[in-house]
Amino acid sequence: MRNFRFPMATEGRCSTGRPTATLSSAEIEETLKRIDTHEGVIGTIVVNAEGTPIRTTLDNSTAVQYAGLLRQLTMQARSSVRDIDPQNDLTCLRIRSKKHEIMVAPENEFLLIVIQNIP
Repeated sequence: MRNFRFPMATEGRCSTGRPTATLSSAEIEETLKRIDTHEGVIGTIVVNAEGTPIRTTLDNSTAVQYAGLLRQLTMQARSSVRDIDPQNDLTCLRIRSKKHEIMVAPENEFLLIVIQNIP
């Protein structure tokens, strides 16, 4: 996996707009493993610009479903944020349902998706 800019997350939150860092593949894997160990995390998905999951802890069909739907939703949310303020950008999309919370952190040509249970 080539290097990409990965949002610096805070525990339980999406990126706070703090500076991002360029991480190596090993650092990316370490970060994803750390996220997966948090209580309640069901899975993580890294999605490329085409909407294809390139790294996931979920089964493939579930990852493809989440990736496709959340990529579209994230693109629409990003467009809405920019329509309101052209100098602003989407840093985090958080969706909470009765069963799960989904956090999406868009960064350049990738999306990081984290799905967790509601406590």
